[in-house]
Amino acid sequence: NKNRTKAILRGMSDAVSEVKARLNIEDIVSEYVQLKRAGRNFKGLSPFTNEKTPSFIVSPDKQIWHDFSSGKGGDMISFIEQVEGLDFKGALELLARKAGVELTEFKRSNGSNSKAKERLFDAVEASVSYYQVQLTKNEQALKYLRLKREYDKQTIIDFRFGYSPSGKDNLYQYLKSKGFEDRELLQAGLVVKRDNGIIDMFRGRIMVPLRDTQGRPVAFTARQLKDDKNSPKYINTQATILYDKSRQLFGFSQAKEGIRKSGYVVVVEGNLDVVASHQAGITQVVASAGTALTTYHLKSLQRFTGDVRLAFDDDRAGQEAAERTIPLAQELGLELNFITIPSGKDPDELIKKDPKLWVEVVEKPIYMIDWLIDKVAESVDLTTAAGKRTFTTKLLDIIKGVKDEVEREHYLRIISEKTKTSLESIMKKLDTSVQSNTVRLKKTKIKQEDFRTDELLLIEQHLMAIMSNVADLRPLIEKVPIDAWSEEAKALLNNDSGTTETDYGKMVSLLFEETYQHTERDELEYQARQLVDRLTRKFIHNKKNSILKQLETADEQTEKELLGQVRDLDALKTNITQSLQ
Repeated sequence: NKNRTKAILRGMSDAVSEVKARLNIEDIVSEYVQLKRAGRNFKGLSPFTNEKTPSFIVSPDKQIWHDFSSGKGGDMISFIEQVEGLDFKGALELLARKAGVELTEFKRSNGSNSKAKERLFDAVEASVSYYQVQLTKNEQALKYLRLKREYDKQTIIDFRFGYSPSGKDNLYQYLKSKGFEDRELLQAGLVVKRDNGIIDMFRGRIMVPLRDTQGRPVAFTARQLKDDKNSPKYINTQATILYDKSRQLFGFSQAKEGIRKSGYVVVVEGNLDVVASHQAGITQVVASAGTALTTYHLKSLQRFTGDVRLAFDDDRAGQEAAERTIPLAQELGLELNFITIPSGKDPDELIKKDPKLWVEVVEKPIYMIDWLIDKVAESVDLTTAAGKRTFTTKLLDIIKGVKDEVEREHYLRIISEKTKTSLESIMKKLDTSVQSNTVRLKKTKIKQEDFRTDELLLIEQHLMAIMSNVADLRPLIEKVPIDAWSEEAKALLNNDSGTTETDYGKMVSLLFEETYQHTERDELEYQARQLVDRLTRKFIHNKKNSILKQLETADEQTEKELLGQVRDLDALKTNITQSLQ
């Protein structure tokens, strides 16, 4: 009901206020960015771009941060969301732990559920510690890790390896002695119920904790210590409140810093491949925890990088898994590449042979479509009609998703050459929606400009910084369509109550102080005119792209109407450009 919803929101707001009251934003940010005092503010290199000149600002007075190179900014919670790849709730929980704030005190309606979940976290953590101790007591398990796997002591500690005793209920009895209830242990997936009672889920296995994005253990993957053909080599915790394999990436919490520094992430199939790579110094590596990559996995990675490199096994299963990932990556706009490992090897084996070989292949990825062309060509006979049909069908299904016209034509020509078929025939086979889109692009003569989201965000922020502080320049933006602005900018333009005190209002105020405070009036006007022109071009560009998508399925009458809208947009662009001269 409404009262309950209000209570939850009120409790959440109180929790945020309490966390912010106990922490300083500069202290939180300095854990990730080296900051130096610059007047009233702090400055450092952006953690989101590869800049060489510091343009990342933290304002203790305003309790906000702003990255001038990417346009990102906000309070300490939004910073943790961005840098740790968490949602609002996860970021708040992380900061609450740092601040010593018990969030359950503020969750008036669901505090009991939160407390129950924390008990499961505690049970898994206790299990990790128990298994670690058992490892030190089992010589065979230690020999397996130190001699066969060649892990050094620090690696074993960092990944918190353990060993589950072969007895039927050793862990169960230990956790019961710590006060955990049967219900909690069953919910956490640590034990299972059998006819003869409750027994441990894992027995006689090497234990590798699976962690959430914040590094907290939530489940386990367990490997046989003694080979047994009647038992799977690896088993994982079943789905629980804490663990969902479709959302789990092994090693993600430990790889985030490496991903940020390198600008890319490597995804391997095996969890132990991740461990070997980290020990070799390549830390930007994660594994999909025994399942196919999902959209959720890719979105999680996308928060840190747009460059994803797959190093899957060079067998049929690995190839099929990689092929399934390509359309998912295309949909998200990710740059997907593939790492080719010498035949018969996996990352772990390659690293054991020579870590430098792994470094070399990681640094020389192959773009997804080039990789797919080679793989499909190897699997069919391109001298036969059937082989050509299979080859073109599989490739064109992927090339349909290529948005760039030049790139698409490049690959169509390659397909034409490899199959010794005319380009015209390949074009005819290509999806009709792509063909019509190509024709209409020429008909409407829409110029494809390379606008990046971060750049667009910066255009608006710089323009708002000037307009919010130089009132007599406001007439310059009167002709800009209202839809060209973000909701935050609209509120600030309308001078809604309290908007200057929002994070957005504080950010543009900080931007003006750092960039334009000592700029002459004439120069400010010149800058504002340039920004209005760029913002208008961006808006019209996006509207045209939207119309192009509608044109793909439009009938003749609708097509005429949409092309009329394109002409109106061109007229608007001309009108605004002339008014700025």
